[in-house]
Amino acid sequence: MPAAQLHLVRHGEVFNPDEVLYGRLPNFGLSDLGKRMAAAAANDLSLRARPVSAIYTSPLQRARESGEPIVAAFGLPPRIEERIIEPTNAFEGRRMKGKGGALRDPRMWRHLYNPWRPAWGEAFRSISGRMLAAMDDAFDTAEKAGDGDVVMVSHQLPIWMAHRAIVGERLPHDPRKRRCALSSITTFERRDGRFVEVGYSDPGAPLAAAAVDVGAV
Repeated sequence: MPAAQLHLVRHGEVFNPDEVLYGRLPNFGLSDLGKRMAAAAANDLSLRARPVSAIYTSPLQRARESGEPIVAAFGLPPRIEERIIEPTNAFEGRRMKGKGGALRDPRMWRHLYNPWRPAWGEAFRSISGRMLAAMDDAFDTAEKAGDGDVVMVSHQLPIWMAHRAIVGERLPHDPRKRRCALSSITTFERRDGRFVEVGYSDPGAPLAAAAVDVGAV
């Protein structure tokens, strides 16, 4: 069966007791709650009873760990895809708010002058471009093999950039209004050579009330 859908899955909650912005830093894995969220996403995909031919994950630990229950559910080896990684960020390793927070540090203000680029990291257009390229390549490979859907485990901002680019919205946005919850699944089909968003599910929602680290707010 040819690939009919591509599912972008956000990772589960990260163990982050110091409440820093972890970005691409190593050694930030899932919390126990995050592992349960990842299992909920895998269960959601399994219950759809759709054939899956390939599972890709960002190289970061939290994405790879979130992919593990999906890999187990479908019996497929994971493939690392560098292009679906978290963007670079000048605030990595820093707390953003409160005493000692980066937002109170005058040395960091130079990264805040243009939130529409954004000035603190990788440009929105760059993020969306690499995400769409990775999605196209994965979908093309699955179509040629003719054996099922594609799952890609990524991060909130890359998934949201793909969403906004595909639905035709401006890439600059309010981070507090991203519809991309922990372990959520955003689903696309490709019609006439273009991706179309066809679904969004939030299997981790019953667990979200207990989450401490939820990403951008």
